[in-house]
Amino acid sequence: MKHLAALFLASWPAASLACGAPVCLVDPNSLTLTQVITFDDVGSGAGPGLYVDDVLSLPGARFGERFAGQTVTNSGHHDEIAGDAMSPLTMVPGASGQNLSLVHFYGNTVLNGYGSAGFPKREAQGEGAIAVLFDTDQSALAFDLRGGEAGTAYVRFFRRDGTLIGQVPVQPAGEYAVGFLRATGQADIAGFIMTNSDPQGLAMDTLRFGKPPDLS
Repeated sequence: MKHLAALFLASWPAASLACGAPVCLVDPNSLTLTQVITFDDVGSGAGPGLYVDDVLSLPGARFGERFAGQTVTNSGHHDEIAGDAMSPLTMVPGASGQNLSLVHFYGNTVLNGYGSAGFPKREAQGEGAIAVLFDTDQSALAFDLRGGEAGTAYVRFFRRDGTLIGQVPVQPAGEYAVGFLRATGQADIAGFIMTNSDPQGLAMDTLRFGKPPDLS
């Protein structure tokens, strides 16, 4: 996937300068973020991983499939999330076998979403939506994509009252980190949902968020 990462990185400067969208795709190394969730200190398993059948709560954020008020449909084995989120933004897990798993490989633990085929089937792994709800609103965040065969990840951002801020496509999908910055600089990203149309599915690792303290 190194050639995909190089191609993607090469597109960042132009994308940042001509963003014109509510949330911009940026070089994650350009962001100063103080909180990190690696998933490495959470129970996990090899292969399909350790299945998580409810909302996963970790310091600073919760993880599930979607937000209350939304519905899940499918395009093939991939999740698609439709409908408006309710206020206040509330995390909802997926149906039985269609939520999340924590997979340990090569010394790291990654978070997988499971699609309609259900856990532990390979055709479901990485096909499901992953939703993240922050404890406090954010102006920027970053995470590592895992897996990917040049498909597309779609990241949608939401305010605390459930309104949609915007969607950012990430392509071609592969093994690299992505950063997102609110174009106006305001901290109103309460949560986001990542879905994908990648042939092999996608996982998430090393979520970074949190603004530096104001020392003025």
